[in-house]
Amino acid sequence: MKNKSILLILIIHISLSSCVSKKIYEDLEHKYDRLIHSNSELIDNNETLVTQRNQLQSDVKNLESEIQNLNDRKVSVENEYVAAKNRLDKLIASYDALESESAVELTEKANTIRDLLHKLEKKERELATENTRLQRLQAELNERSETINELEELIEAKEAKMNALRNAVSNALASFEGKGLTITHKNGKVYVSMENKLLFNSGSWAVGNQGKTAIIKLSQVLVNNPDIEVLIEGHTDNVPFNGTTIQDNWDLSVKRATAIVRILQNKGVNPQQITAAGRSKFIPVGDNTSSEGRAKNRRIEIILAPNLDEINDLLGE
Repeated sequence: MKNKSILLILIIHISLSSCVSKKIYEDLEHKYDRLIHSNSELIDNNETLVTQRNQLQSDVKNLESEIQNLNDRKVSVENEYVAAKNRLDKLIASYDALESESAVELTEKANTIRDLLHKLEKKERELATENTRLQRLQAELNERSETINELEELIEAKEAKMNALRNAVSNALASFEGKGLTITHKNGKVYVSMENKLLFNSGSWAVGNQGKTAIIKLSQVLVNNPDIEVLIEGHTDNVPFNGTTIQDNWDLSVKRATAIVRILQNKGVNPQQITAAGRSKFIPVGDNTSSEGRAKNRRIEIILAPNLDEINDLLGE
């Protein structure tokens, strides 16, 4: 999918530069929108995994409760079995004592004994059925518990890796923090936010020298973490872009995102790790009515997320 996204970006660049027809440009925009939607689904994947883990834990609790009920039922059946057997023993003893009694009385005793034997056989079958069910549920509980343990170990390993990644990124970009760059770790991902004053001149998508230095330092960390998914998001304020080369803030945000992508790729980051996205003005982090707020909104968000293929395989997805 990332190869398709890079190809799409190249097609957009070539299409814009070659002044192709509006229909081709609109087709490319539609394809790009679908790509953005797919990326959004990937970003939401971590939350889905956490929900699935919680559901598994809830299932385990329900199974444990059902096993307890079955154990209680098993004890009840065993008690009934013992009581019936005691009655049988007493009847047999009584039968032996009444051998000298009339044939009618002996027949009645024999019928009673046969009934008790049938009941005992039924209780034995019930007990065997309950034991089988209990064993099956115990096996299912063990399997689910094992899955949860494996899932938790994977999540913990991913979280530890992301903590280490956040520290590595922070160390690499320490000289830029407080100069329009912030680094946060939340929802299992590392977010590197870079304001445009660190990267671009107004209305431009050419990365300045200071911004290139920061991106190159980040690329060195990403080259050492080839299993990290990298999403580059371009954001603008709500001031309409006026220019002849590109159409609007959507185009500008995409161009800025792909400018960052090219630097990362040129410095050895695997392009299959990278996805570029333009978000235009629609996800502000500041108030667009003030110059300070608009400055915060003009930014590049670099979102670093763990590869979740292992977890998806464990969940059978």
